[in-house]
Amino acid sequence: MSTTNNTFGVTFYLKKQKTTQSGKSPIYARITVNGKRIEISVKRSIEENNWNATKGMAKGSREEIIKMNKYLDQFKAGIIDSYQQLLLQKKFITAELLKEKVTGGDQAEFTLCKLMEYHNSDQGQLLELGTMKNYYTTQKYIKEFVKERFKTSDKYLSELSYKFITDFEYFLRNRTPEKGQKVLNNNGLMKHIERFCKMINLAVRLEWIDRNPFHAYQLKFDKVEREYLTKQELARIEAKKFNIVRLQIVQDLFVFSCYTGLAYIDVFNLTPANLVAKSENNIWIATNRQKTNEPVRVPLLPKALAIIEKYKGHPQSLAEGKVLPKLSNQKLNSYLKEIADTCGITKPLTFHIARHTFATTVTLTNGVPIETVSKLLGHSKLTTTQIYAKVVESKLADDMARLSEKLGL
Repeated sequence: MSTTNNTFGVTFYLKKQKTTQSGKSPIYARITVNGKRIEISVKRSIEENNWNATKGMAKGSREEIIKMNKYLDQFKAGIIDSYQQLLLQKKFITAELLKEKVTGGDQAEFTLCKLMEYHNSDQGQLLELGTMKNYYTTQKYIKEFVKERFKTSDKYLSELSYKFITDFEYFLRNRTPEKGQKVLNNNGLMKHIERFCKMINLAVRLEWIDRNPFHAYQLKFDKVEREYLTKQELARIEAKKFNIVRLQIVQDLFVFSCYTGLAYIDVFNLTPANLVAKSENNIWIATNRQKTNEPVRVPLLPKALAIIEKYKGHPQSLAEGKVLPKLSNQKLNSYLKEIADTCGITKPLTFHIARHTFATTVTLTNGVPIETVSKLLGHSKLTTTQIYAKVVESKLADDMARLSEKLGL
């Protein structure tokens, strides 16, 4: 199709590099204006053997094939109609302008609220409840920001810009917390923006938006020191005798995590099937981290093995088919505060500190290489372990003393 000044054409093709596991490839429209090509997803997919590449259409006479070709005809008619409208408006027509005209109405359907609802219902099936609670809070803050800043309840994704996210950051930094809430610190604020950016990345993958308006934004996290127990503090907890049964159980669970590095949920997910006997008194934990699904293989140290043996006949463990009795994270952390007070520990003791203690006091400080610690913790990247497990000063001093001996100083 052409006019005095313009050449124009539309063809359909399969984008085979985006073929899904089900064997379907997405169909794209290739628009050519004055020799310049641009592509648009038609939001439909088809198997390659049902596609006529020469004719740029589905092949066969089945009902779904006929429907597909009818849809493609309508899609093409829409592009031609948009082209003719631009001709009538006497616009200088480019492939980009035509694409914008074609997708403009489509993009208007995709809003911020629709994206957040889609993400949270979709990811809610995959992510942990605690993680999803954080996404719901981020969603709440974004809605508050849009209402306060723009006096509206929603925004089109096509309206988002780099300034939108910097304004959102400013809003969070100056937001007055509700009664009982703490003021957001920098890292908490950055986590909200990180979750928001993840939702926008999803919109790009879904082709709800052409490009990520936040791609140049840099998250600015403050480095934090991870709390852990020293050798002396851990020994005080281990040596303490408690008369109250619930405190005995919490003490044992905490010490177990200190000698295995398992997070709260992974401790309570352990079943006898996760205990693999390599030989007598050489038993390993073989499991996957619930948070990341990364495999974890931990040889049981004697103190951890003794705790497993202690609870073999525990009624709750037997009833639930688990290795250890379970308490809620909230109760566990509440009882740990009692244990900390009794043992004269001033650090804010939580169950997760046991994991940090394993990384530092139990392993790194005793000369276990950081690569091994990383595997034991179930980390996919060594950089994650470096955050958890800083080498403490006593280890540095020991290493330098050994070096002095070798050098004969």
